[in-house]
Amino acid sequence: MRGAVLRPFSRAVLLVSACLLVSVSGCSLGDDADAGQGDDTVTAGTTGSSVVGHGGVTLPLPGSAFDYQLGGGYPPPPGVTVVARDRTDRPADAGYDICYVNGFQTQPAESESFADANPDLVLRVDGEPLVDLGWPDEYVYDTSTDAKRSALAAVVAPWIEQCRSDGYEAVEIDNLDSYTRSNDMLSADDNLALARLFADTAHRAGLAIAQKNTADRAGELRSAGYDFAITESCIEFEECADYTEHYDVVLDIEYTDELGRDSFDRACADTDPALSVILRDHDLVKPDDEAYVFDSCRS
Repeated sequence: MRGAVLRPFSRAVLLVSACLLVSVSGCSLGDDADAGQGDDTVTAGTTGSSVVGHGGVTLPLPGSAFDYQLGGGYPPPPGVTVVARDRTDRPADAGYDICYVNGFQTQPAESESFADANPDLVLRVDGEPLVDLGWPDEYVYDTSTDAKRSALAAVVAPWIEQCRSDGYEAVEIDNLDSYTRSNDMLSADDNLALARLFADTAHRAGLAIAQKNTADRAGELRSAGYDFAITESCIEFEECADYTEHYDVVLDIEYTDELGRDSFDRACADTDPALSVILRDHDLVKPDDEAYVFDSCRS
């Protein structure tokens, strides 16, 4: 999901430094990634965060109260210390900030210009860009070869670096599961290979990186260097254990038009302590909109 548009089942200038060019051209994650699996430690943190992930990056404290503000930033609810916002928005500065980046599909406002400038980096059917049928203003990136993955990583790398420059502590990369919408032109392995490049880039920038959805790939992504998980509707779809099996920090967003208020209240009474769970309105609107909903199992 990105901006004011919710993706409840998502399952958001090629100039980079010499270091980043090396990282996106196929460098492995190295010893840091291998050592990170199951190797998080607890230390004193300066932002209310105390879990350390791959390469020493700081993670949110397990069980933190959080908010998901992709529909636009606003002052976080009382007690919230972890906030996710779109990369075009400023950090909330409530304690720990997560930057949303669409790493596997175009952003709606940029789809046509991206495809014109990078015709070989989007999937095509009969010469036309392949769209995500659920989100027809987005084109699916072509992750099918090493060369294309390196080029895409070079496009996304400055966005990740900008998240760091803006003051974010972590990045979440959306649409990892775009291969399921690729008309069988992509495989899971294609996208996982690009996901590894994103993890490498994030860690080089000093950012933690969160897996976004795609529960069935949690073990592979954890091994590939991902530090924690942001999930949508894992209670609704009974997927939460797939994440908590691999991650110490899991932030889950449930939605009013899926799980609903009554079921959310019941779920909170039974929630795994490893999960931080909130209930949000479908479009993630701001509090001044009558459709706004925010509730937390930590309330």
